[in-house]
Amino acid sequence: MSDDSEWMDALYRRGIQCFNECEFFEAHEAWEELWTEYRGPGRRYLQGLIQAAVALHHFGNGNIRGARKVYGTSRAYLDEYRPAYKGLDLDAFLAQYDRCFAAVLNSTDEYPQIEIDPDQIPEIHLDPALIDAAPP
Repeated sequence: MSDDSEWMDALYRRGIQCFNECEFFEAHEAWEELWTEYRGPGRRYLQGLIQAAVALHHFGNGNIRGARKVYGTSRAYLDEYRPAYKGLDLDAFLAQYDRCFAAVLNSTDEYPQIEIDPDQIPEIHLDPALIDAAPP
């Protein structure tokens, strides 16, 4: 799977479906399978999605230190593809992601006890007008 025209395959969409159902480990698995085979310009984008799913998985399981660490790396990967990439409005998604992690990022406790707010969990919605979007 090295051709960008095959990007919107079943694994990409399966990962999105799992992510939106808050099945973050399963989203990670689908995207990682795609990432393993993919060698195109969106490889780091996939890494960002994988790590966003891992960060939310950690957050939901109470591993706040792990969530904070992986949040930072996921954010760095995804920032490279702003404002939109392969159907995802990254500016909107990252704004949701930042709101979800605000308490984690603002905590100064070494071992914070923060519960994820289900109403703040970001979702991924593809916009057909952005399918061919490429980073600047």
